[in-house]
Amino acid sequence: MCHSGLSLCNSVDLCGLLRFSDSVHLLGLLVFLLFALKLKAVMEVKWMMLLLSTHLCYSTEFYSSTDHMTQLMDIQREFAQCLSEYTQALRRQTDSLMRAVNALACNSEDTSEDTETFISNPLAAYQLVRKLNKVWTIANEVLEDQNVQDSLKKVRSAAQMLPGPDDVEGLVMALLRLQDIYRLHPTNISGFSGVKNITLDADETFDIAVVSYQNQRFSSALLWMLETLRKLNASETASVSREELLYRLTLFSCHLSAGKDLMNVSDGPACSAHMIEKMKSWDWTEVSAHFATPVEDTSHKEDTYESLCTGRRLKSRTERGQVCRYRRGRLGTYPPFREEVEWTQPLILRYHDFTSEQEMNIIKTLARPKELISFSAWLSEDEDPVITRINQRITDVTGLDLETAEDLQVANYGIGGQYEPHYDSKLANDSDFQLRGGRIATLLIYMSDVNMGGATVFPNIGAALQPKRGSAVFWFNLLRNGREDGRTLHAACPVFGGNKWVANKWIRATGQEFRRKCSTDPSE
Repeated sequence: MCHSGLSLCNSVDLCGLLRFSDSVHLLGLLVFLLFALKLKAVMEVKWMMLLLSTHLCYSTEFYSSTDHMTQLMDIQREFAQCLSEYTQALRRQTDSLMRAVNALACNSEDTSEDTETFISNPLAAYQLVRKLNKVWTIANEVLEDQNVQDSLKKVRSAAQMLPGPDDVEGLVMALLRLQDIYRLHPTNISGFSGVKNITLDADETFDIAVVSYQNQRFSSALLWMLETLRKLNASETASVSREELLYRLTLFSCHLSAGKDLMNVSDGPACSAHMIEKMKSWDWTEVSAHFATPVEDTSHKEDTYESLCTGRRLKSRTERGQVCRYRRGRLGTYPPFREEVEWTQPLILRYHDFTSEQEMNIIKTLARPKELISFSAWLSEDEDPVITRINQRITDVTGLDLETAEDLQVANYGIGGQYEPHYDSKLANDSDFQLRGGRIATLLIYMSDVNMGGATVFPNIGAALQPKRGSAVFWFNLLRNGREDGRTLHAACPVFGGNKWVANKWIRATGQEFRRKCSTDPSE
């Protein structure tokens, strides 16, 4: 029952709290609010982690373009800043509530054992009521803090820019592709990358093994599991344990013999328990030696483009017949071109300094927004005068008519990005064939140097052309008799390190009747 002399408590509806023992209940309430605040933060973190897995920003994968991957560095900094601001806001909330809790606790320590005597003192009653009123005001302001809500909105917004699980899996598959083609073991793949001080921990190598198995890359899965085991044996700290890894290796052995699912077995091992115990004592170094390369021996596949990517089938300079010279264009519009004969049969020419730094930068700037939607971008002359200048230069150096040519295609290869062997003259569902004819010739512009990999190779003749910034290579896809030149089968080797930008100009046959003489000779 409230005392009439203390009716001021009605303004904060705390009459029932005048008794000191009831103030303990408010202390408990504040502790509960503090717990709820922490629980709220945990739930928000869980929400954010769920959002991370949804990849809401781009319709294409980050890993499909190195340029997209470089943007992740800015996204990482922005997301870290948003998280830091949100964390600081939560910390301020927690600190405010803790000060309130401490203030109430301090009050309880100063009281006498006779609470009725204590609370009957008008000064003590005033002090208690004022403190409880002030504490609740602080607590309410903390819970309604708009700064915290704004910080959380920023975190949610930034999270929409983050890559998703498909990007992680895509990067693993790109890594396995590099591993296969360049015949790399997990223990030396970091050294081959050309980047120092970047090594994978045991959890990361184990995840690669899991993705490898899920994509039926069993040889790679075993290699990465053995690499994980090597790291665990070296006492590396990891979430995955040695026992779990040995268990997976046991299931892997059972899978190979009985067709079981290695990574999804949850009801106990398919093999006997003594098999697991036996495997713990195996010398896995010797086992790993039997899988020194992640792919089968390709010595009988010397006609594959992989051997050219690794340099095993390159022809000598004499065989390639290289010639360097200055040559004026067909139209005489531009200064002499620096022409290099990369190959004689068929004729493959390289033109050095074909495009300027400014032109390449403009082309990339025009292409970037379109590459957010698809792997490549198509640029027409209407978009910028630099495209018109490039087309005029192509006409001058090749002597061909571009009236029926396709727009300039720009592509940025991501990590492990490649293009399987193909003919440019063969285009599936070519609706323009009747009107424009086939692709008689290709001009490929390299707009970047590539640290490792990324060569353009011709498997049927043993040619490999390395990207050189600003240069362009040119060849005919069709013979003079109109038939496809089988020697022009070509591919793009996977990019291991660096950023590969190219621009393709495919020139159509219609309109070239008086630019390139025809022939009835089957060999021409």
